[in-house]
Amino acid sequence: MKENKDLTVAEMLKTKYHKCEEVTNLKEMLYRSAKIYKARTAFKLKNSNDEIYKLTYEDFKNDVVSLGTSLINHGFLGKRIAVIGKNSYKWAVSYLAATIVGIAVPIDKELHAEDVINFLNISESECILGDDKNFEQIYQAKKLLNNQNILFISFDNISKKENYFQNIENFDDFKNQGYSLFSNGDNSFEEIKVDPDEMRILLFTSGTTGNAKGVCLSHRNICSNILSIYGIVKVKRSDLFFSILPLHHTYECTIGFLLPIYSGASICYCDGLKYILKNMNEYHPSVILCVPLLLENVHKNIFKSIAKSLPKKYLQEKNSSQEQNSKITTNSKPKENIELKNMSKSNNNSIDITKLPFVIRTVIKSKVKNSLGGRLRVFIVGAATLNPNIIEDFNKLNLNVLQGYGLTECSPLVVGNTDFFQKADSVGLPIPNVEVKIDNPNESGIGEISVKGPNVMLGYYNMPSETEKVLKNGWFHTGDLGYIDSNGYLYITGRCKSVIVTKNGKNIYPEEVEYYLNDSPLISESLVLGIHKANDDETYINAQIFPNLEAISEYLKGVVPTKEEIKKIIAGVVASVNSKLPNYKHIKNFIIRDKEFEKTTTQKIKRYGDNIKFNNSSK
Repeated sequence: MKENKDLTVAEMLKTKYHKCEEVTNLKEMLYRSAKIYKARTAFKLKNSNDEIYKLTYEDFKNDVVSLGTSLINHGFLGKRIAVIGKNSYKWAVSYLAATIVGIAVPIDKELHAEDVINFLNISESECILGDDKNFEQIYQAKKLLNNQNILFISFDNISKKENYFQNIENFDDFKNQGYSLFSNGDNSFEEIKVDPDEMRILLFTSGTTGNAKGVCLSHRNICSNILSIYGIVKVKRSDLFFSILPLHHTYECTIGFLLPIYSGASICYCDGLKYILKNMNEYHPSVILCVPLLLENVHKNIFKSIAKSLPKKYLQEKNSSQEQNSKITTNSKPKENIELKNMSKSNNNSIDITKLPFVIRTVIKSKVKNSLGGRLRVFIVGAATLNPNIIEDFNKLNLNVLQGYGLTECSPLVVGNTDFFQKADSVGLPIPNVEVKIDNPNESGIGEISVKGPNVMLGYYNMPSETEKVLKNGWFHTGDLGYIDSNGYLYITGRCKSVIVTKNGKNIYPEEVEYYLNDSPLISESLVLGIHKANDDETYINAQIFPNLEAISEYLKGVVPTKEEIKKIIAGVVASVNSKLPNYKHIKNFIIRDKEFEKTTTQKIKRYGDNIKFNNSSK
């Protein structure tokens, strides 16, 4: 047995886990929470007059039981039941009822109707609950549905329309049917015995590289992840989770919905991205799940506001000594440091909160916290890597930022920063009961990240060959690249499929080059690709860049830039990035985009489709 001083941080974490009560299926979790937290607030919602009201854990359980009873009565026991629509209480009730009664099939509301119908056909769904907006889109292409008798249950409680689906029900009416049955002695829902190890959730994920697959998850997969997360991030009963990210994704569903329900906390829903700050000041949340893009925008607005309110003497340009101290660890060579000498998004106006006078510091922290609703204590960030300087800036404002890494196939969390140990430039440490290793590491320790644990999926739906490619000897091979340091912290460097290999065998991780590009405030986002030129078998690094026109205009002291000026300015940023990288990683060519990249619902840039149609002649 090692003494504490000899333990790695990952080993020390195992001695500190928060205690939790085990559950193996979501029905057990629902009944447990309703018993323990009976009269506590489970959801804060808005009525048609925009007034906030509360629903208790007992209310929530009764609604799930009522809807589930009605689903059983209509013949959907053991059937595939799809759920689609914006984040809402009805979505939450529907998902939980569906995964207990049958197999839940959560579908992305942003998909085209043809894709939605394709997933309904592949999953053989016999019922779908969701928003009328999505149903109307499906109706336009209904001839593509294999099952013309699929039952539609509308969250919007619409009246049946001429030339609209004949087999459509209103959610409230349908749920109330089940309530009447249950009240009159129908115990069919309560009698359901859930096998925690069989497929109960079928998720379709395209990720950022295309080729959608159906991920098969069990209740044990999801419940094990809930317990593991609770073990490293304490959820208080007084916590209010603000739900922004799409619920069909396991990231929001597991951590932003099921985890608080297990923990006795409360949930509220965002009215839309443009209402985030308004809603935060209405609900006063304490926990927010977000993606880096959202947090970067919050960071930008906060520090822009701070800069406007501070006396000019506290707004100083970086001097050379400050520049020398601004370092990050490169992805390809984890043991080396590269100095960043250009202006950085993460240091707006070079404000270091810790160097301000105590009184000013206290006022700023108070104002920032109040602007975010007054109770916010933690941001949980996933889906992509976040600039560590942003994490440190929020920490200086007494706002905790916990970054993690996960995949749909892992229910989703694999590693994360915790209540006990945090490292701003890492995605964290393995969560309880989950093992992580690096396969076939190169000379820098970088290789494919593999995961083993009860959170790992059962397999891909009806795709045995694809399943065999990623599930080997109990290990899930993620397709992501990274390395683990001596303390057990994981660092993500890119995707196996996106690695660019040069003629002389050098590996280039495009995410690393993108990191340097995106660190400039003059660039909103970028995509780095390797391309071949005619009659040349060498691979060249090329970048598509979407400029930050607002920042460029500020850089030009308010002048609206011409296309030529934009290209010249971006060329300067590219040259600066190249100066920090070895020759074989240099960007040889770039184009300026006039619109944002197409993204997944978790705001990752897609590395397929229109995004990779590159114009080699542009520079």
